[in-house]
Amino acid sequence: MAELSTPMRVYVAAGRFVEAEPDLPELAARIRTLLAGVAVDEAWRRFLVGYAPPSVPEICAALEPVETHGAAAFLVGVAAVDLVWPDHRHLPIEAAERAADRVVSLLGPEAAWWTNHDAGCGAVNGLTPLFDSLLAGTDGEHFVLALQIADD
Repeated sequence: MAELSTPMRVYVAAGRFVEAEPDLPELAARIRTLLAGVAVDEAWRRFLVGYAPPSVPEICAALEPVETHGAAAFLVGVAAVDLVWPDHRHLPIEAAERAADRVVSLLGPEAAWWTNHDAGCGAVNGLTPLFDSLLAGTDGEHFVLALQIADD
C-alpha cells in the first residue's frame, strides 16, 4: 500500500484486524482513524479546522460496495488520478496498476470492497468537507485503505 501513497494527497493504511469476526463497522473504525490522521496532518489542518471524522455508523452509511473485479482499477484511480484535475497524475499509471493488482490479489477474490462513491448516480458521499475519494477492502482478517484528499 505504501507504493500507492502520495504525501499530502493519497493516504493509505493496511493491517490486520484484532477483533474476532470483523465486519463493516470494524472497517469503518479503521477509516475513521485514517480520517483523523488526515485532519491533523499539517498540509490539511488549516482546511479542516473544527473537523471531526464522521462516526462509525455515518461512515458505514456513506459506503457503497465495489465488485472485486473492479477494485484494482478503482484503486489505481484513487492513487494516481487527481480528483480535481484528472489530467494530473500523482503516480505513473503503470506503477499504480502494478501495486493495485498486487493489493487486490493479496486480499483475494472473496474480499469485500467499499467506496464512498455511488456509481449508480455518480455522487460521492463525502467523508470530509473537502474533495475525497476512498477505497477500502478486507478479506475478513486484513484491511487496506486508500484515501485521496483534494481542495479546489
